[in-house]
Amino acid sequence: MASPSPLFLLQILLFAILPSPISPSSINDTPSTYIVSVHPDAVKPSIFPTHSHWYQSSLSSLLSPSPPLLIHTYTGAAFHGFSVKLSPTQALLLRAQPHVLSLLPDRLRRLHTTRSPHFLGLGTSTDSAGLLKDSDFGSDLVVAVLDTGISPDRQSFHDRDLPPVPTKWKGSCVNTPDFPSSSCNRKLVGAKFFCAGYEATDSDGHGTHTASIAAGRYVYPASTLGYARGLAAGMAPKARLAVYKVCWTAGCYDSDILAAFDAAVADGVDVISLSVGGVVVPYYLDAIAIGAFGAMDRGIFVSASAGNGGPGALTVTNVAPWVTTVGAGTLDRDFPADVKLGNGKVIPGMSVYSGPGLAPGKTYPLVYAGTQAGDGYSSSLCLEGSLDPKFVAGKIVMCDRGINSRAAKGEVVKKAGGIGMILANGVFDGEGLVADCHVLPATAVGATSGEEIRRYISSAKPNSPPPTATIVFKGTRLGVKPAPVVASFSARGPNPESPEILKPDLVAPGLNILAAWRIPSDHRTTEFNILSGTSMACPHVSGLAALLKAAHPEWSPAAIKSAFMTTAYTVDNRGKTMLDESTGNSSTVMDFGSGHVHPQKAMDPGLVYDLTTFDYVDFLCNSNYTEQNIKVVTRKNADCSGARRAGHSGNLNYPSYGIKQKMSTHFIRTVTNVGDGESVYSARVVAPAGMVATVKPEKLVFRRAGQKLNFLVRVQTRVAKLAPGGSVMKSGFIVWSDGKHNVTSPIVVTLQQPL
Repeated sequence: MASPSPLFLLQILLFAILPSPISPSSINDTPSTYIVSVHPDAVKPSIFPTHSHWYQSSLSSLLSPSPPLLIHTYTGAAFHGFSVKLSPTQALLLRAQPHVLSLLPDRLRRLHTTRSPHFLGLGTSTDSAGLLKDSDFGSDLVVAVLDTGISPDRQSFHDRDLPPVPTKWKGSCVNTPDFPSSSCNRKLVGAKFFCAGYEATDSDGHGTHTASIAAGRYVYPASTLGYARGLAAGMAPKARLAVYKVCWTAGCYDSDILAAFDAAVADGVDVISLSVGGVVVPYYLDAIAIGAFGAMDRGIFVSASAGNGGPGALTVTNVAPWVTTVGAGTLDRDFPADVKLGNGKVIPGMSVYSGPGLAPGKTYPLVYAGTQAGDGYSSSLCLEGSLDPKFVAGKIVMCDRGINSRAAKGEVVKKAGGIGMILANGVFDGEGLVADCHVLPATAVGATSGEEIRRYISSAKPNSPPPTATIVFKGTRLGVKPAPVVASFSARGPNPESPEILKPDLVAPGLNILAAWRIPSDHRTTEFNILSGTSMACPHVSGLAALLKAAHPEWSPAAIKSAFMTTAYTVDNRGKTMLDESTGNSSTVMDFGSGHVHPQKAMDPGLVYDLTTFDYVDFLCNSNYTEQNIKVVTRKNADCSGARRAGHSGNLNYPSYGIKQKMSTHFIRTVTNVGDGESVYSARVVAPAGMVATVKPEKLVFRRAGQKLNFLVRVQTRVAKLAPGGSVMKSGFIVWSDGKHNVTSPIVVTLQQPL
């Protein structure tokens, strides 16, 4: 029998050891970028002056006419290693070197794309002695924003009356033709980019928007094209900003994101804000999770957007427990732009169009683009070149959401001669409405309303008057009820990687948010724009974290997260459970996590659930991660034998309780007193429906601030037998109260019957 060929053996080895599964039959030598994790205890040989020289030498032994060149060398502040483009053959050879711990494939991520400080209670009369004052508006803190860059000339980033840059700051500003280092000041203290050959200026507007939400200065008057007029401010108006450009036209690559994490930690930031995400993978293959762990290990709070994949289940991203994952809710402000049909029916819509309006009192011919002759699918979506001017000229055109951007559909309609547009949600978009700046009179309507308009159009008889409509723009409306509402696009749980850890952690304002804006290709004079997404929700929490850290410098990232989660609220301004925008029904913990962030209460939470690096190591052990995989994430040697494996992953000291597929279980938790020195907390438990939950002891007696006490929660599930493939989610909560503080944590039970 012939021996296996060397190529066949190589294919089998590649299939077995590379972290991204590769089919042996598909192996070729096409290069890909890998992030190379180097053993944290590996010592650089003294013959090499720098780690870059050492790593480049490692590459010289690979089979190639010329060795691959390094893309990034990570300093070890957040990650130890480098990135490089390799063929699968080279990857195998490099992986075999003794100092190499693992290879991670470089993945592409996407962006998750005035009234909010007032809505959150900041800057109001009730805050005169509250969070902003006690934190000095975040003046000594540095917030890192990993995004598309920044436009430093916006008023939100001026440094008037700011004190000198904190002495702890070690970062710098790049100096390129498009972004001279003089662009930085006492407000914008750092700016770097991570993609060779590009400039740091914001080419998208997204990074400028998120940075100003987190830490923009006060600007008045602020509006976008006359809408949302008022005083604009970030959450931490005096906090310093360090911007790391990791996202480009094609997206955001893991190797660049990890380099930004590494630089931000080395530069001395206090908070990292990341409005970027992708598919969920195990943490040892997730560059964001790895970089965030390195930051957390240095005491840096990391917040990330939950994603815009809602309202479907299992859509949440950035789910590592050491990251604060933020979903999106609405404000008590909207921009009504209603559709009035020829039959007199008024359909609610939303828009921030500010150009020449439609003639008052006049209606216009109304058509649905999907009924145009030809390719009905392309025309229904109003894709580029899909509309026949003969069909749409002089008419209001109804288009469906999907494929191209909402604003781009308006461009297509206008180019074909249409005079207005109605943009209808699809069934998966639900009833959530996003306000857009359109180039022609246009408004967005929900899925149900869209179907009603289609029926009106199709009901027209040959000899009856044709369908007509107009759009009535009503400007800015405040005091809207109900609010907040969970935005339809906000990604939902359960957590795909760690079901015992509830994600998202909480929600914050993310729908129709006014903030600083500028892109080089946009010649309009507006300083601000309204955008929506969990991208906008995340920097709200990032800025608030800077305020909490300034007021409580001794708090760990886990303590800050706990303060946010245990003081969050779940009722709206009607006093009822927050609604789900996509359905109009009550939302659940899978939608909002612990609830909507409440900054003032987070300032004084009473008790916190704290965590250390080694608690996360135990969690990964109990999640059945190998010791090598744990080292990739944590850069620490893990011993998963014995006591560390005695518990379960739900025993991580997290401010929520998650159960999956167990008829009964227990949780051990430890709370730290950060409130009054002597205090007594009593427990109140509301068990998930049909289940039993108990806590022991029922009272916690604290003698001093900083004291830690333990308690045990037992949950017994009593649910009728499910049909094959059926599932049920039930939730309850536990509250520890001393009469002044209410420390609330959700209890979530998810059961599923296999097919």
